[in-house]
Amino acid sequence: MARPYSPGPKQFVFSAGDGDDRQVSVGDPQEAYVAFSAFFRERDAETYTISDEPSGQRLVLTPGQGVISRIEDGNRPRSEHLKVDRGNRFLPSAMLFFENGYAGLDRFGQWTSDVAHLDASPEVRGAARAATMTTEAVAIEEVARIWADSGSVDPSGRHYVFFDAHDVEDDRAERAELLKLIEFLGIERVDAPAESAPGEVWVRTDARLDVECARWS
Repeated sequence: MARPYSPGPKQFVFSAGDGDDRQVSVGDPQEAYVAFSAFFRERDAETYTISDEPSGQRLVLTPGQGVISRIEDGNRPRSEHLKVDRGNRFLPSAMLFFENGYAGLDRFGQWTSDVAHLDASPEVRGAARAATMTTEAVAIEEVARIWADSGSVDPSGRHYVFFDAHDVEDDRAERAELLKLIEFLGIERVDAPAESAPGEVWVRTDARLDVECARWS
């Protein structure tokens, strides 16, 4: 469950391995985001870390490798990693972390606890993740998550559009996962209109999707 942002000042530490760590005290997530954005853009570092030391949580951004990691220490430590193919994903992930910590990133993408999986091709990673969705309920929830991140409903109301206005080279892992899941669920894919962006995936509306997408909207 995502935790609500605690009222009052909150402390974070920003680091980039250059010895110039920044400890900031902020009143809300937006203030934290503005401070980190400046820290991020002032540098050309391999790794950027946001530490919420009281909670034992960290967000690690590695732009050169296209990797985001979220880490939680404590009695039951855990860490998960995400491969991204667009540079504009890093700062939004920071905002979600400022808002709700580790759990705030649950919907952000295809997290894996095994960093070695990130070396596989996007298509292999997407297909492998889809293979873990073995029930209809879980698969529908995942399809809705993908749609909520970058989707829309076409003007006629008869189709769900995934990866709206995206290029075919964007979101390759999630596209591969989506195609496997809609096949598993028996959701009908249709040809996208000629004027659509090349990365879009169109499917017919489905009562199961209507319910789940409404929850994620």
